[in-house]
Amino acid sequence: MRLSRYFLPTLKEAPSDAQIVSHQLMLRAGMIKQEAAGIYAWLPLGLRVLRKIENIVREEQTKAGAVELLMPTLQLADLWRESGRYDAYGPEMLRITDRHERELLYGPTNEEMVTDIFRGYVKSYKSLPLNLFHIQWKFRDERRPRFGVMRGREFLMKDAYSFDIDEASARIAYKRMFAAYLNTFSRLGLKAVPMRADTGPIGGDLSHEFIVLADTGESEVFCDRKLVEMAPPGHDLSVEQLEGVFNERTALYAATEEMHDAAQFEAQTAEGDRLSARGIEVGHIFYFGTKYSEPMKAKVAGPDGKDTEVHMGSYGVGVSRLLGAIIEASHDDSGIIWPDSVAPFDVSVISLRASDEAVSAACEEAVKRLEAAGKDVLYDDTDERPGGKFATADLIGVPWQLVIGPKGLADGVVELKRRATGEKQTLSLDAAVELLTK
Repeated sequence: MRLSRYFLPTLKEAPSDAQIVSHQLMLRAGMIKQEAAGIYAWLPLGLRVLRKIENIVREEQTKAGAVELLMPTLQLADLWRESGRYDAYGPEMLRITDRHERELLYGPTNEEMVTDIFRGYVKSYKSLPLNLFHIQWKFRDERRPRFGVMRGREFLMKDAYSFDIDEASARIAYKRMFAAYLNTFSRLGLKAVPMRADTGPIGGDLSHEFIVLADTGESEVFCDRKLVEMAPPGHDLSVEQLEGVFNERTALYAATEEMHDAAQFEAQTAEGDRLSARGIEVGHIFYFGTKYSEPMKAKVAGPDGKDTEVHMGSYGVGVSRLLGAIIEASHDDSGIIWPDSVAPFDVSVISLRASDEAVSAACEEAVKRLEAAGKDVLYDDTDERPGGKFATADLIGVPWQLVIGPKGLADGVVELKRRATGEKQTLSLDAAVELLTK
């Protein structure tokens, strides 16, 4: 992609109302534009990152056995009346009446709708276990939307819903998603700690939040530091292995500010392992039994032929919120430092003199070879001064910068910079391309 033909409206300064680093940098890097309070247009650079995060979340859900579908953003109010949540949910729900006086709502979550889909088609325990997920836009009318995509009103969310014949099976499904979330956040370059959480309006008696530690996090969290360094559990785990993953992590202390017990923290955690930090919630999972299946009559015939309500759980990941969380956890004074897995481009090829034929030819060759190797390349072929080009490349956080100029070419070398560390290497173009594509 040539920068001269790309849409990248960067800003030298962040608007004064952008209060946190992720909001400031997303605006400055031309990733989003605010259209209304808590509602954003996703510009090309932001959309590229959003799609990469979405694909990783999707892949990990599929590996965990979940099946993707897509539910609409608008839902019938009558479904929520069946569950008893329509009047209880509160003013965060955007209620709508269409031209035929039908009451609708812009979905903040999908427990009712997915239960309705399930009860319409699944009639036997032989079809279980089942986990359905989608990645869809949601709307919650926050009283005070702020912090950019971290607390917006419209947001992209992955929500999954498990259906099982009994509580024991449902708790296995919960632990499978617990492990899947650890794998997901690891692939996103994040250290996410599962913490016991309040079930809130979703309901149930078992819930965990997944918290990313960041100096600029929205709330204080307390945990055993060993949780931060644990490796992801991997895939295709047996039931016994899932139990081990779950028990190993939940045996260690981890609590949000709201759930924190100072005395228990001290008693349960060695002094050297006590970690107090700021955190950002990026995922939340729930087991809630028959909270929805009972009032909505979502039943299957069991092995004995008798109808029984299914046991359910729900599992959410804030896909758009993750962009903000990653930036909060990974940035410096110059801009964003993207993990390789979600960076909008893999390499930024920077021409130090766009009018120089030899420089342009070398840049074109580098771009061609990198793209042939499957790399996403942003080619800065603009007439901007070198200092401005370097500032833009640092701001948008592309992991590698391949800098080609007339002086270096005369000596047969180019410069390769690693954004995360600032380390620079001077080497031949062939060697640089080989390093980037190995």
